[in-house]
Amino acid sequence: MKRFRRHGQESHRDRIKQELYQFNKPSALGFSPSLQLLAIGTRSGAIKLYGAPGVEFMGLHDENAAVTQIHFLPHLVELVTLLDDNSLHMWTLKAHKGVSELLEIGRFTLTGPPGAPPSVTRVTAVLAHSSGELLLLGTEGGHVFVVEVPGFRELEERNISLEIVTHSIPEEYGGRRSLEHVESLQENPANPQQVLIGYGRGLMVIWDLDCQSAVKHILATQPLESVWWTEDGLRVLSSHSDGSYCRWSVAGLDTQSEQEKSEVPYGHFPCKAISKVIQLPTKQGPPFLLFSGGMPRASYGDRHCITVIHSKTHVALDFTSRIIDFFVIRDGPDQAGEPSALVVLVEEELVVIDLQTEGWPVIQTPYLVPLHCSAITCSHHVSAIPLKLWERVLSAGALQNTHYSKKPWPITGGLNLSPDPPQRDLLLTGHEDGTVRFWDASGVCLYPMYKLSTAGVFHTDADPNDNMNQCTEGEWPPFRKVGCFDPYSDDPRLGIQKIHLCKYSGYLTVAGTAGQILVLELNDESAEQAVEATVADLLQGQEGFRWKGHTRLEVREEPVLFPPGFQPFALVQCQPPAVVTALTLHSEWKLVAFGTSHGFGLYDYQQKNNVLVRCTLNPSDQLAMEGPLSRVKSIKKSLRQSFRRIRRSRVSLRKHHVNNAAKLQDANARLEAELAEMELAPVQRKIEARSSDDSFTGLVRTLYFADTFLSDSSHNTPSLWAGTNGGSVFAYQLRLPSVERRAEDLVTAHPAKEIQLMHRAPVVAILVMDGHGSPLPEPLEVAHDLARSPDMQGSHHLLVISEEQFKVFTLPKVSAKMKLKLTAIDGSRVRRVGVAWFGSSCSEDYGESGLTVLTNQGDLHVVSLPGVKMQVHHPCIRREDVSGIASCVFTKHGQGFYLISPSEFERFSLSARCVVEPRSLVEVPHQTPTSLSRAQPDGASEYRNSTRDSDEAAVLQEIQKSLEGGQPSFLENNMKTALTGGKALSNGD
Repeated sequence: MKRFRRHGQESHRDRIKQELYQFNKPSALGFSPSLQLLAIGTRSGAIKLYGAPGVEFMGLHDENAAVTQIHFLPHLVELVTLLDDNSLHMWTLKAHKGVSELLEIGRFTLTGPPGAPPSVTRVTAVLAHSSGELLLLGTEGGHVFVVEVPGFRELEERNISLEIVTHSIPEEYGGRRSLEHVESLQENPANPQQVLIGYGRGLMVIWDLDCQSAVKHILATQPLESVWWTEDGLRVLSSHSDGSYCRWSVAGLDTQSEQEKSEVPYGHFPCKAISKVIQLPTKQGPPFLLFSGGMPRASYGDRHCITVIHSKTHVALDFTSRIIDFFVIRDGPDQAGEPSALVVLVEEELVVIDLQTEGWPVIQTPYLVPLHCSAITCSHHVSAIPLKLWERVLSAGALQNTHYSKKPWPITGGLNLSPDPPQRDLLLTGHEDGTVRFWDASGVCLYPMYKLSTAGVFHTDADPNDNMNQCTEGEWPPFRKVGCFDPYSDDPRLGIQKIHLCKYSGYLTVAGTAGQILVLELNDESAEQAVEATVADLLQGQEGFRWKGHTRLEVREEPVLFPPGFQPFALVQCQPPAVVTALTLHSEWKLVAFGTSHGFGLYDYQQKNNVLVRCTLNPSDQLAMEGPLSRVKSIKKSLRQSFRRIRRSRVSLRKHHVNNAAKLQDANARLEAELAEMELAPVQRKIEARSSDDSFTGLVRTLYFADTFLSDSSHNTPSLWAGTNGGSVFAYQLRLPSVERRAEDLVTAHPAKEIQLMHRAPVVAILVMDGHGSPLPEPLEVAHDLARSPDMQGSHHLLVISEEQFKVFTLPKVSAKMKLKLTAIDGSRVRRVGVAWFGSSCSEDYGESGLTVLTNQGDLHVVSLPGVKMQVHHPCIRREDVSGIASCVFTKHGQGFYLISPSEFERFSLSARCVVEPRSLVEVPHQTPTSLSRAQPDGASEYRNSTRDSDEAAVLQEIQKSLEGGQPSFLENNMKTALTGGKALSNGD
């Protein structure tokens, strides 16, 4: 099995499995204008770099500490991270076998004099000097330490102590209490030898690095939050804790700067602090002013805002989660042109605003799209999508994205060397708000294609005319909602629980929390139509049951205008309106099967009527009538049942011990004689049969359509199979009218077989294999010449997969043939099963079918077909990660996805042929003449030259190998681009 994580050291692999779970909690942001790379750090110590679409790298610190700051060294491929344990780490991008890797090359912790308190060396501010040679580290104690990089050598003679600064400030300011910590360090853009030191109490000092002295003081009266030095070097902006910002003139020879302007943007009432302020010039007109925070504390203290002011335009961008940091991208290779895009990292998403288009629209992100804009409730993967369906889905999605900016993605660093995906894959995610999102899962990044909303079919509390992006005329502050993260659902009953898409016919069925099943068809035009509901009474008139859960959703009776895309035309409403637990679609037969905790049904969506309704509810199972919102009593009942099972087990063990005590000696003697003559079988655990009184025994876990032999071995017929939580399997024979009479004659279903597993273990999956032992093809797959017809000459076999074992039965007699025990061997239980085709990595024409299995221990297994033998076993997900195991979905080619956090999917592969992983190259940027003219320390110059030489040597070596082999490669075709520092176009995957 190959896992796709990028990191600096191979020994980190085991720890990455645990720590990447929290990559959804960002804590720091960095950007390199020369590399055009974005860096994000997390609370768990992970760091991830992003460039052009498809370009990404990942590293992990050994320390389990949050990343608090990230700083790229100007014009270099190195960056420095600061952790909350006060350690500094140096990272570099180094070429290896034609691709770049993110490697940690050094670490450093400030050490103070003996006996000094920890605050003396606790780093609070970092400045990566433009020379690329120095780091300036401001501390909690008010000192500034100067460190040479990349060797992390402290230059003690150049340190700036708090005592020296205190003696240089005016007497009227020195009488105040301590200057507090260093809040900010800023380099003079016009004179790199000058650095501004901002202290927490408000004092700012301009320090000359050559003269080792203070040349100017700025005496602010409010506690300092941030500092910005304008590009011309003539002014400094400071933001403060009272919600104000000040502009100071630092031109001239006066040692004390004068305040030009002080303003509280949002009134004279108490305001929250302005945590960061930026001012950027424009070629024509006034500058851009951007700041975060500053909202009136009483009225809007809970808002997360960034204010953008330019000329007469003033907008407060309102985000739905806490702001981590932001920066502005500018035009031109040296980032000295017009401001073009505002990049904002908030806790739940990355938002990019186009500052050059009227209205400042959002630019759609090609990566880091918030999967969890509404909580993910289920997922469904479809491989090898036909081109026509793919283009129709893209077209429908394009109509939904007209509010996005037309500008290309502004972060363009690195070269994406990944080959084009061999096929088009879709990942569909169902969400709590009743939406289904379609993602392009063909390449490295998940890219949003289309969003389907089912809320319009029902009456909800949401206002369809509500536009959160518009602010009321004259409203102050002038808020504008941005970002798509919205964790709140208008009605939890809308949540999507099951999805099934037929890629050949374009039919889609989705099922929800309140027992609703929608059947949809792809339409390229808008349509106004009413959706008629068909009720399926799963209780079948049984008395004594009263549903205590939520009510059903109210369907709109009037016609609804549906936009182009998937449009609902049929609706089934289960009664009671319980969560739909199983769903499958057969588009060739025009049938949909669905199941809940009370039973299952079969619906003909061509004639829009119920074909079959079967109640599977156990008369003693009152818990199934309570629903997901009424579970207080269920916990007590589950505990009682658990204790009863424990008591029964103990009584059984005591009786067993007494009965066997007298026979122990004879048994041992016989066993020793038998062991010499037989092959040892694996030690098996005793599995106690589950009681029929256990809760939810009637819950339907799986549904399966098959054209196979039920009545005799000479006539195959369509059939429906259903497996329950109590270990029961029901088979129904279906009679379909001829194609000519399909619209008039009814489909009928008749009971044919019923199987009860001995241990009553829940049935997870059902599969029928043809005469060759191959799984039956999908509906319409043979008709499209994408699979061979199943063998109907030999006998078919039924494979029933429970949580505990895999059992094969012959058809039509349903007699047990073979089985593979899982729980009895290692104690694990089956949680997810998929059928996959494993293609050979050596021969294009050879492959084998197998089962991909995920257990409750987080382990992956591959089971052979039709022999049902265990092939491979790999640990994948932490056993404690219950939600990750529950979210796993397998593909048809041996890969899989699972949620490592509420907002991020992990991709894995069990196939040697199907591998999707990032392959990226980042080149050393050409240094500016200014930086080249500066003297560099011998060690730094030597190190950087060797790094660049090794990078280019690796690229040249890879190209030479490709040319000698006679096989064209991306590197061969882009040789000139790779060696001259140009940018190659990315395909957006």
